[in-house]
Amino acid sequence: MNKKFSSRLGLILSAVGSAVGMANIWGFPYKFQEGGLVFLLFYILFAGIFSYVGLSSEFAVGRMAKTGTLGAYDHAFKSKNKNIGRFIGYIPLIGTFLIAVGYSIIVAYVLKGFIDSLTGEIFLKSSDIWFESFANREHSVVIYHILIIIITLLTCFGGASSIEKTNKIMMPTFFILFLVLAIKVATLPHALDGYKNMFAYNPDNLNIRTIVNAMGQAFFSLSITGSGMIVVGAYIDKDEDIVESSVQTGFLDTMAGLISSCVMIPAVSVFAMDKLAGPALLFVSLPTILNNIRFGRIFAIILYLAVVFAGISSLQNMFEVIAESMTHRFEKLTRKTVFISLGLLVFLLGINLETIDSFGPYMDIVSIYIIPIGASIGAITWFYVLQKDKLLAEINLSAKRNYGQKWYKIGKYVYVPIAITITILALVFKISF
Repeated sequence: MNKKFSSRLGLILSAVGSAVGMANIWGFPYKFQEGGLVFLLFYILFAGIFSYVGLSSEFAVGRMAKTGTLGAYDHAFKSKNKNIGRFIGYIPLIGTFLIAVGYSIIVAYVLKGFIDSLTGEIFLKSSDIWFESFANREHSVVIYHILIIIITLLTCFGGASSIEKTNKIMMPTFFILFLVLAIKVATLPHALDGYKNMFAYNPDNLNIRTIVNAMGQAFFSLSITGSGMIVVGAYIDKDEDIVESSVQTGFLDTMAGLISSCVMIPAVSVFAMDKLAGPALLFVSLPTILNNIRFGRIFAIILYLAVVFAGISSLQNMFEVIAESMTHRFEKLTRKTVFISLGLLVFLLGINLETIDSFGPYMDIVSIYIIPIGASIGAITWFYVLQKDKLLAEINLSAKRNYGQKWYKIGKYVYVPIAITITILALVFKISF
């Protein structure tokens, strides 16, 4: 099994594939339309900080430990002669598993949207009735659920090689398809009003809520969860400039959110629809819009196919994180055994969560209580537990410029406090990012 990415392009596309998901497709546009230019500017600021120090530190720790979550925490704590890291790593790893359970259901919904676009069923009834026909009915997406898990597993068996190959196809396709959609939406009457709303500066939006939305959205859009990006780092070659690759990943992830917004926000504006977030945006608003434009069925096929690709690439990362960690910790386990067991567990736990009334609250619990805690544990571990010289040595390995005190202080005194703040806000105010 190949355990290294063969090129920088493969690395970046795999990292972008891990990061780009529903947070970009429906989370970013919703918060962008609420906060306008203020949200965008703060998002870019936070995404820049998180890419520069947060993402790069996870990449560095993964490459240093040469493995995923469990081994990385063990390695970090052992640099201070402590064994507690052997157990702490399970917290973010469990978070990754739990988010995969709910995420597989969301992608199953999207696959149904794609199939129903192909058959035309999505346009045979009003979009809200179509959505309710499966979102409120138990076990209505079982077949799609199974297919998504099988497809994800098939893209994971070869390790870094298969992940890289699939993302070299899926990520460019995602961007191209969404650009096609964005161009189509731009030609619709009154689309300009949607763009004006997107980029308008409203002084009323300069408030704590908008800033917190931008901060949380940037943090979780980049998948800096104290787990997800470590395994990407484990597959990075020693010749790669980690910080440069991290910044490029952050840039492309931000572009994914912007392109999605250029599809979603003007389209909703054109048809004077209410602002919607989450599944309703993708499964109620957009089908209504697509049903009322020329070649809408073709564009529906394009849209849902692009989102399926984004969803599978994110699930791929979640599965790989767990498999790499478990086979590293328990050497007698094979990757195939872990993946098959993982697929079965994800399906069996998710099968009774397939209605939106079930998986919605489930995902809120995971994203409020578990993922932020894991992310904070990761940030604290890299900058307060792992020896500073070891982290800087890995960051500067093959770097085109030297990253020293300035980089480290931004991580320790800016990034870590922000990660802790997000966790506190999530826990105290029940904010779901």
